[in-house]
Amino acid sequence: MYQVKQIYNRPEVGRRIRSRRQALGLSRQEIADQIGKAEKYFADIERGYCGMSLDTMIDIAGCLGVTLDYLVFGEEEKNEMAEDSKTLLFYLNNCGEKKRRKAMELLKVYLSE
Repeated sequence: MYQVKQIYNRPEVGRRIRSRRQALGLSRQEIADQIGKAEKYFADIERGYCGMSLDTMIDIAGCLGVTLDYLVFGEEEKNEMAEDSKTLLFYLNNCGEKKRRKAMELLKVYLSE
């Protein structure tokens, strides 16, 4: 059986990373800090100037709340949730337990009106 070869396109990966980071309102420095890398290195990844290790790619995907399939190939799951929902989950997953409980309480009150 013949399979179409998928190619790792660094500039496209960088554009997806930048787009998602900006949608979340995060700076390059904030992501670089979260993944334990220099801001210059992260900027080079976004620009497609350099590749990255699988560990770094996994860390970036986790920070941005996306799958590796999306990051590398731009493929989203068929049952992909709305962008606003992904953003909400990202923020809930990246705050402390106390803030998360308070946010959930506020969200429940707001949505029940």
